[in-house]
Amino acid sequence: MREQISQCMPVFTPKPGSLSAYRILKHPIPDIETFDSIVRTLVRSNPLGCTSFFSLRKNYPPVKVVREMYTAKFAYTTPGEKRIGTSSEVYDSVEGYETGIAAMISNMANLAAHRGKIRHRKDADLFSVILKCHDPNDGIYFVSLARRRVTVSSYTDDAIRKKVEAWAESVPELL
Repeated sequence: MREQISQCMPVFTPKPGSLSAYRILKHPIPDIETFDSIVRTLVRSNPLGCTSFFSLRKNYPPVKVVREMYTAKFAYTTPGEKRIGTSSEVYDSVEGYETGIAAMISNMANLAAHRGKIRHRKDADLFSVILKCHDPNDGIYFVSLARRRVTVSSYTDDAIRKKVEAWAESVPELL
């Protein structure tokens, strides 16, 4: 039974020539709330066993978000549902993403310029976060979460990849 399950699960594929690996998700993470919850749980619960560290007279947390990017996609349509325009907006926080969507939908000047109705294309939105992690034995490595992919990079010990893979397998949305 265990063999059947492992044959169905996606695996982390090492990239040749570099110490990084990625997993393409079977299904994209469904929405911003789920994505944000995964990121917050990883930072707060620290399931990878990362440790805080001191460098250049500064103390760093075990897991730290170093970059966030959230892209909202929009389509403008005629009353007959013919697409007459598209746009996308990029934000550096979940709050900015949510506020920005509301602002785009209510921007009357923009709607008049497109001469159509705006629709937020939630399924086309993109999310990505890069987390800096400190392993007590291996130093700094990065975990990148995106709506359709998980990447671990800059590690030197294969045990880190296995640890990230085990964590990803414990999160249903990352299979």
